[in-house]
Amino acid sequence: MLRRRRRVAAIPWVPLIALLVIAVWTAGCGGAAGTVSQTTAGGGTSLKVLAAETFLADIAQNVAGDRLSVMPLMPMGVDPHSFEPTPRDATRVAESRAIIINNRGLDPMVDDLISGAGRSDLLVVEAAAGLAGARQDPHLWLDPVEVVTYVDNIRRGLSAIDPAGSEVYAKNAQSYAQKLRDLDQWIAAQVQTIPAGRRLLVTNHESFGYFAKRYGFTIVGAIFESVSGEGSPSARELAALIEQIKASGAPAVFLETGNNPDLAAQIAKETGVKVVTDLYVHSLGANANTYLDMMRWDVNLIVEALR
Repeated sequence: MLRRRRRVAAIPWVPLIALLVIAVWTAGCGGAAGTVSQTTAGGGTSLKVLAAETFLADIAQNVAGDRLSVMPLMPMGVDPHSFEPTPRDATRVAESRAIIINNRGLDPMVDDLISGAGRSDLLVVEAAAGLAGARQDPHLWLDPVEVVTYVDNIRRGLSAIDPAGSEVYAKNAQSYAQKLRDLDQWIAAQVQTIPAGRRLLVTNHESFGYFAKRYGFTIVGAIFESVSGEGSPSARELAALIEQIKASGAPAVFLETGNNPDLAAQIAKETGVKVVTDLYVHSLGANANTYLDMMRWDVNLIVEALR
């Protein structure tokens, strides 16, 4: 049985704490982190703001506009469940004024970096704050209507660390929220082109629940029955999924970019379904440089496969 690689921290626990201490000391000696931001010549600020994932950084940048830059902590293509921080990552967190995350618990190593940063003034912005179910299934960002709440939480966070930019952030947030509503309408229209009986999703792991609920899909099953995709399905679980696919008539199995396709290929051999790869879920990528592009890319793949 093929087993999915489990996350193994590249930095042992004690050295990780040590590098966090060094990072905090270095940031403190530099004197820049934690100070009131200075206005740049272009009217922006020198505040250092991080976002855990690339798609979160893009959403936040749309709120920040030209006033400040939001940088992703994780490199493009990295699954947060297998993120392994480097000493440089610890330093970046320690030097930042704010870090934007989806919710605590999604990225354990990011949570460790935050708790170890030793910064009482490090603002942690939980983009999914106030949304039901984030602890059980964090993939709320796959529903653009829920992302409107992300935008408001991010606006509040940026305004807290940079009150002088509050009006700019409010205006940008309003503009981007409309783009999200437009995206929602576009997705709904695309889904309508799929026959109702074929709006069936089989995915690599349980990540499309909110998307399915918003747009009227039925979740037939997942290869890895968890929201993290960790572990490995047993022979019995795999056989059960194959029977569910046969009974439902689901036309395809959808995999996130970077996932091993071997199990999906085995399922396809048993059921005759097609395997659709390269969906973007946790990270932007070569075919999706923005969150809006990511969603359009995924929807186009799903619609083409099911229609």
